[in-house]
Amino acid sequence: MCKGAGVAATDFMMSLWRTVEARWRGVAASVMAGSAASTGTATGATLPEDKAEAIYHVYDGGGVKATGPALLVRKSLFDRVSLSAQYYVDAVSNASIDVVTTASPFKEKRTAYDFSAETVVRDSTLSLSLSRSTEPDYTAQAIGFDVAHEVFGGMSTVSMGFTRANDQVGKKGVVGWIDKATHWQYRAGLTQILSPRWLVSANAEVISDDGYLGSPYRAARVFGAAVPERNPRTRTGRAVKVRSITDTGAWVDRSSFRAEYRHYWDTWDIKAQTFELGGSKYLGQSFLLDASLRIYSQTRALFYSDNAQSETLYISRNRQLSTFKSTALSAKFSYTLPRMPTGYDVKLTGAYEIKRFRFNDFTDLRSGGLYSYNANVVQVYVSANF
Repeated sequence: MCKGAGVAATDFMMSLWRTVEARWRGVAASVMAGSAASTGTATGATLPEDKAEAIYHVYDGGGVKATGPALLVRKSLFDRVSLSAQYYVDAVSNASIDVVTTASPFKEKRTAYDFSAETVVRDSTLSLSLSRSTEPDYTAQAIGFDVAHEVFGGMSTVSMGFTRANDQVGKKGVVGWIDKATHWQYRAGLTQILSPRWLVSANAEVISDDGYLGSPYRAARVFGAAVPERNPRTRTGRAVKVRSITDTGAWVDRSSFRAEYRHYWDTWDIKAQTFELGGSKYLGQSFLLDASLRIYSQTRALFYSDNAQSETLYISRNRQLSTFKSTALSAKFSYTLPRMPTGYDVKLTGAYEIKRFRFNDFTDLRSGGLYSYNANVVQVYVSANF
C-alpha cells in the first residue's frame, strides 16, 4: 500500500511488530521442535497457548521517529476456540526527506486493532482475522481467512488463505475522503519435516491492488519542476519464499540455524530479492539469544524518475519505488523468569535492529548527492504463557 509520506513509517512499524512477534515465536519453536523431532515424536494440530504480551517500540531513521505501545492477549474457550486481540499505537514525528523537501514536518498518531479466532477440526487449523487502523488522513480495514492442514502424521503442513482490505484515503486540510483503495492477498504454503533436525518451507503470495495507490502529499519532478505524483490505479505483485531451519544438535547444544530467500515481482516492473541468515541459541535454561542478517535489493518502477525529461501519463518520485538496497542486522535476547507457578511461562525480551538504506537513483535535493540513511529499531516486551 502506498500512502502519505509519513504513513509509510507507521506501516513499517506495524509490519515489523507482526513479523518480529511471529519470527521470535518461530525461532524459539524451531529450537524446541528440533529437540522434539529428535525424539521421534509427532503431534497433531493444536490451539496456540493462552498468551499475554506487552511491547514498547521505537523506530528512528530517515527523519522519521515512531514510538508507542502494543498489547496482545490470546485466550482459549473450552479448548475449542482461541481468541486473540491486539492493540497498537504509533506516535509519529515526521521530517523525512519527502516531507522536508516538499512540505513541513508534522506529528500524527496511528491506532490499530486486530482480532482473530482459531479453531482445530481434526488435523486442520482454521483462522479468521479482522483488523482496523485509523489515523488523521487514512483508514484501513481488512478481513482474512486461513487454513492449515497437517498430513503424513504431522510431518507435512499445507496452508492457504486470503485477505481483503479496504482503505479510505484523505488529505489534511480537505474535508472528507478524497479516494479509496482495495487490496486482495492470496497465499499458499508447504512446511515439511525432512529429518529429525531439518525443516523446510515454501510459500507463495499474490497481492492485487486497485484504487488510489499514491500519496496526495508527494511531488514528482519533470524538467526540475515539481508536479503532483501520478501512479497507476492497479497493481499486482507476486512473491515466493523458501526457508530452511536446522537444529544443529550435537554441534552446538540447543541451537538452530535458519536461511531464507524471497523473490518479488509486480506489474509496475519492480523486482526485489531478500536474503536472510539467522541463528538462535539457548544459554542455559533461561536465556535465548537470536541474531540475523537480512539483505534486500530492488529495481525501480517503470514510471519512477528522479527528474523526468519528458511528460508521461504516470510519474513518481517515491523513493520506495526507486532502485535501492538495504542491510539489516538484528539481535534479540530473551530471559525466562525462573520459579514461576506450574503452567505459567513469563519472558522478558529486548530486541535491537540497525538498518542501512542506500538509494541508486534518488537524490537528496538539499545536497544533490544520492540519498542514504540509517534506521534504528528498539523493542522491549514482556510475554506470559498461561
